[in-house]
Amino acid sequence: MNEPERGPAPKTGGLFHWFDQRTGIDEILRKSLDEPIPGGARFAYVFGSALLLVFISQVITGAFLALYYVPSADHAHTTVAYIMKQVSAGSFLRSIHAYGSSAMVILLLLHVTQTFLYGSYKGRRELLWLSGCVLFALALCMAFTGYLLPWDQKAYFATVVGTNIAGEIPFVGAWIKNAMRGGVDMGTLTLSRFFVAHVFLVPAAIFSFIALHVYMFRKAGAAGPIHEDPLTPKLPPETFYPRQVVIDALFALVIIAVLAVLSQFLPFDLGPKANPADTRYLPRPEWYYIPIFQYLRYWPSSLSFLGVVVIPGVVAFLFASLPFLDRRMERRPWKRPIAVGAYVFILLALFGLGAVSYRNDRLDPAFATQLLAQQKAAEEFSQQPFELEVSQTSLASSSAAPTDPLVVAGEKLYQAQSCGACHGDTGAGTAAAPKLAGIKTRFSAAALAALLRTPSAKMTAGGMTPVTLPDPDLAALIDYLNSLK
Repeated sequence: MNEPERGPAPKTGGLFHWFDQRTGIDEILRKSLDEPIPGGARFAYVFGSALLLVFISQVITGAFLALYYVPSADHAHTTVAYIMKQVSAGSFLRSIHAYGSSAMVILLLLHVTQTFLYGSYKGRRELLWLSGCVLFALALCMAFTGYLLPWDQKAYFATVVGTNIAGEIPFVGAWIKNAMRGGVDMGTLTLSRFFVAHVFLVPAAIFSFIALHVYMFRKAGAAGPIHEDPLTPKLPPETFYPRQVVIDALFALVIIAVLAVLSQFLPFDLGPKANPADTRYLPRPEWYYIPIFQYLRYWPSSLSFLGVVVIPGVVAFLFASLPFLDRRMERRPWKRPIAVGAYVFILLALFGLGAVSYRNDRLDPAFATQLLAQQKAAEEFSQQPFELEVSQTSLASSSAAPTDPLVVAGEKLYQAQSCGACHGDTGAGTAAAPKLAGIKTRFSAAALAALLRTPSAKMTAGGMTPVTLPDPDLAALIDYLNSLK
């Protein structure tokens, strides 16, 4: 294929000429923008450039968020709340970053689908396809590691489910789970590891494979339309600049506008701080992991190896091996019924699993009520003014007075009655129940005793049961509640 002739080099100013003499930037730009596209520019080619744009946006917004973020169980949630409620344009910036994660997944699916349907993996493009498969996996890892960082209820319990799934892998599952969590339970070590992976390790790997992917793409050349020969293109080529650049830029502006509108008018929620003792919380991952979440429900523990390892492993292997299995030069989708049919079946299965998951949640009254309460709690917390959270250690040290035997006895009764499962270990409150700290400013001892013995209808609906303690024990419990600050 003959490359299009280049026009004469444009005249440049003195500063650009000085810079070009030392960097060769003019030659780099000309080589990049003169990339030949068989058959000319098309809208179908915009998804790869859009993916790169959104990833760069994620890096930039993530860098600003990292200026305030502290990856510890005591401070992570507080710093994210501070970003949203105190930092100028902080909520907008975090929403751009959060919605950008979903945008990356959508664009990734569109890019893979376009590449597959166009048969652009054919004709000595095996390594190009494999590097794209690795980038696909890394993008999902990026979304998974970033999901925990806000350390709210949704992030915590969804990550518990995710790490438990990894623990189902035979022989090495327990080791992988402990390595991800930094121990048996999730805490500061888990946050630290996810933070390092999300901010340093995964982005570094993505940048490396983007460079490899672009190099392989330029080496193999653009495949062109579906009726083009992938080895020896015959259609007249057109350079990447100006038409494809303009099309890519317009599509990028649309993406930026959509993200900006969503971030401005539907800012991303932040729920209450993670409470591991909350046994009523229903974990649900982000929408792009919902199909996998629903799929794993169909596999009992006795068949978990088949469902978690074997079937996904076989599908991933066949997907990555596609250029080696489909060696024909035929690229038209209707001439590849088996490959296209299998791909469409997997896509429809994923959409179907997601729809079934959402439908089941709506049809089950208990699930629907609890999920609605969780969503309402997240919205209410996001709208509340910022309050500096006191660490659990400080609360514990200030809530009990060792010299007062009634307070000490009341704390033991609080624990024995499992009040902390809903209200938190030190009365700090959870998504399931309000905080008890400072309750003495709202109720007298007599009113509080009456409320504990006969909860209101709202309290009963939330799961509160009457406290049936003897009067001396009830008085001790009330003394302890009044000591919470």
